[in-house]
Parts: sequence; structure tokens; C-alpha cells
Amino acid sequence: MSRDVLVERLVGLIDTGAARAGAARSDRERAPAALRVLLDGHPTTGHGALADLLVDPLRVLGRPAVRVSTDDFLRPASLRLEHGRQDPDALLDDRVDVGALEREVLRPLGPGGSGRYLPTLRDPRTDRSTRAGYVEAAPGTVLLLDGALALGLGLPVDLTVHLAIRDATIGRRTAPSDAWALPAWARYRREVDPEGTADVVVRVDHADRPALVVRRA
Repeated sequence: MSRDVLVERLVGLIDTGAARAGAARSDRERAPAALRVLLDGHPTTGHGALADLLVDPLRVLGRPAVRVSTDDFLRPASLRLEHGRQDPDALLDDRVDVGALEREVLRPLGPGGSGRYLPTLRDPRTDRSTRAGYVEAAPGTVLLLDGALALGLGLPVDLTVHLAIRDATIGRRTAPSDAWALPAWARYRREVDPEGTADVVVRVDHADRPALVVRRA
């Protein structure tokens, strides 16, 4: 399918999930403040750009959509780079501040949450606090969270989308200076099995002809 059709199909799936979440709000104490959607993939798959493309169509449907990226919730450089800048295991295990992401975003927007979340925590370029203020999520909000190597983090989300590419494609798209990261992606596929884990898989070896596989929605 085309990229436009992919966006349309994903918006439809997310809208359906949000409608189900809204119907479940009769139990006010456990009502989720948002439908939490995770878009995961290799950086060359454009998971962040795809998440951005979903915002306006969801808002047209009356679904307040907000964006958060795992790149804005990295651990301090002193911790995530403790074993050097080219350690594939650290890239997989030590990069994201999972505790902060859950505490500041995912739990407040989950069942029984306050709905008050922090959109960013740390600037990945300067390694300093963004000093962002807290935001109140509107009723029926859809959280679009994107990240690389994110499905294995155990994040409490409601719908997962994995942008899948073959190992050979990753190898072709990876610059020689980034080849050190390839073992992290091989281990990720071996241990996490993102294509078997995600609710929705989008095959993007050919970016102009993505293919959609829906496992659960």
C-alpha cells in the first residue's frame, strides 16, 4: 500500500482502540486517561516521522493526539555511556530511562492515572533537563510514543506497532561509522522477537510500498 493508505489504516486501528477504551470508562477509578500507542523500529524506518503523520488525522476524528519520544527520556550520558559510546549491549539495555518514562508519562496516562504527564525530560543533544512543564491530557487522548529498541523495555502501553525491516536491509542502510550497533539489533530480534511481539507490524523494506500485518487491535 502507499504511505497515505498506511496512515489511514493505522489511524483507523487506533481510533477503534480509543473507542473501546472510551467504552470501558464506566469504571471511573480504573479508566485510562489515554490510549498509549508505541511505534518501534530501527532509526532508518522513520518511526518518529510516522508517529507525527498520525497526529492530525486523529485530531480530525476528535481524538486529541500527543507525541512523546523515548529519545527525550534517555538516561544521563554518564550512565548510558559508562562502557563507551560504541557498546551494543549498552545501546540495548542502558539507553532509555524506563523508570522516568513510566513515572512521568505512561502511568499518569494509564488506568487510574492522573492524566498529568511530562512531554520531555532530557535533551539528547545537550544531556541537560529540558525543564518542560507538566501537561494535562484531554479526555480521550491518544499518546503516540516512538522509540528504537523499545518493545523489549516492558513499557505499559495499550497498542504496539513495529516497523520491520530485514537484517540485510539494516546492514545496507547502516553507515560504516554506526556498524558497531548491528549486534544490538541482531540481539534485539533474537531475544525480543519484535515482529512476533507487536500487535501491528508494518514491513518497510521498501519505504514507498509498506505492507501492514495486523495481529491484534
